[in-house]
Amino acid sequence: MGLFKNNKKVGLLADVIRCDESDHLIWKWHPDGSEAGEHKREYAIRFGSKLRVREGEVAVFAYKQPGKVFNDYIVGPFEETLHTKNIPVIGALIDSFWGGDTPFQAEVFFINTAKNVQVKFGVPFFDVCDERFPDFTVPVAVRGSVNFKIEDYREFVKIYRLENFTLADFSARIRDAVTRYVKNVVTNVPAVHGIPVVQLERRISAINEIVELNLSERLMTDFGVTVTGVDVTALEIDKSSSGYRGLMAVTRDIAGATAEASAEAQIASIRARTAADNEDYLERKRMEREAEAYDRKMKTRSENIGAYSVGENTKVGVAGAIALGEMGASGAGNVNIGGSSFNPAGMVAGMAIGSAVAESVSGTIRTAMSGATVPPVAPAPSAAVPPPIPTVSFHVAKDGAATGPFDMTTLTSMVAAGTLRGDTMVWRAGMPSWVRADSVSELAGLFPPPII
Repeated sequence: MGLFKNNKKVGLLADVIRCDESDHLIWKWHPDGSEAGEHKREYAIRFGSKLRVREGEVAVFAYKQPGKVFNDYIVGPFEETLHTKNIPVIGALIDSFWGGDTPFQAEVFFINTAKNVQVKFGVPFFDVCDERFPDFTVPVAVRGSVNFKIEDYREFVKIYRLENFTLADFSARIRDAVTRYVKNVVTNVPAVHGIPVVQLERRISAINEIVELNLSERLMTDFGVTVTGVDVTALEIDKSSSGYRGLMAVTRDIAGATAEASAEAQIASIRARTAADNEDYLERKRMEREAEAYDRKMKTRSENIGAYSVGENTKVGVAGAIALGEMGASGAGNVNIGGSSFNPAGMVAGMAIGSAVAESVSGTIRTAMSGATVPPVAPAPSAAVPPPIPTVSFHVAKDGAATGPFDMTTLTSMVAAGTLRGDTMVWRAGMPSWVRADSVSELAGLFPPPII
């Protein structure tokens, strides 16, 4: 720039305030022609000077008045001439103290908010113990790095003074603090987070997360910087130490006892499951045997009911024949033809009854064998034979509809086939409503007694 060189009135010339460093965290600006330590010239800024702030930078104007410290912040990108619109506090001070056009005293710092600073740390061996075994202390060492940047620049300026700032000094302070914090975290990991000392090396990822959380809070509080990453690259245990060997021996015994107890518990569980499975198997077999026995009993009962029906029908037919025979023996209805006595009515009635009985027996047998409901075939009407005796018949409810009517023989066959049960609804002429079959006196005898 050289604007102030060889010019006695350099204080009256406007300046271009900018950061000339490409890689910095905090950089302090000096007017051209001034030297560090020349406080009157070092801080003299002429109102109307041009300010240039790059993207990712913040320009901080720091100046003091008796008993007070003022800061103005200009966030980049910015390139304008300084005036009261963009730095109103400075403008007010100039009007009050310097008469408007007079140079004023201020320090200008450029803060790089885009720069990510990495600080490596190493914590030499320190003792860590498991609270379960306090007699065994194990030496542990930690190495890694922490990355941080300045995001909340106002908080940073509030905590840390900018004058005489050097990145090397600041990084050294960060490194010392990180070393203390990491040591404290790892020392308390077994007690606070339940990670055994002998497993620290294998749990390095979990420990890394714990350390990062702790450092994020501490560095923001103490230094005003934001942690962007923590990498615990190594966590080493001194396995040659007596503490480590003793702790391994104790934990090995405990692990063995735990494994043995777990195996015994598993064996007991397997035995219990096996016993339960055996009980279930025996119970299923018992139920299957009972079901098979019940099926055989019901089949036998059905067969016996069919035979019983055949026998009863046969008895009825035989009784009718005997009655007709007695009527013929008494001479009732006899006709003499050629000197011989002949009873045509008895003969015809006997033939009709015999035919009906035979057909009834045959139908009953067919129904019992096939399980189908087959109504008996009525004998063909004959002018010489009186009409059949009226029989009782019932309608049967099936699938919500009335079927039938069926006579007693058919109903008996239906009971044998299982299509008519005691709880089946029936109706015949003269009944006011449908009723259960086993509640009708004419049908009650058809159903077997309940199984006890």
